[in-house]
Amino acid sequence: MDLILTPNLQKADDAYAALLAAHDGLTKAQSDALNARLILILINHIGDPQVLTQALEAAKPRA
Repeated sequence: MDLILTPNLQKADDAYAALLAAHDGLTKAQSDALNARLILILINHIGDPQVLTQALEAAKPRA
C-alpha cells in the first residue's frame, strides 16, 4: 500500500474546523499533548510500517 498524497478528504473544510475546535481553549501544553495523542491514534490506524515511513518522509521539511 502507498501513502495517498493527493486530496482524499471529504469535506476538508469541516475536518479542518473540527481540528481547530478540538484545540479551542487549550493551553500550548494541552494542545501539544492533543496533537501527540492524535498522531499516535492515526499511526495505529495506518498500521502499515511502510506507509508510516512514507508519511514521515513526506512530512519532513525540505531544504
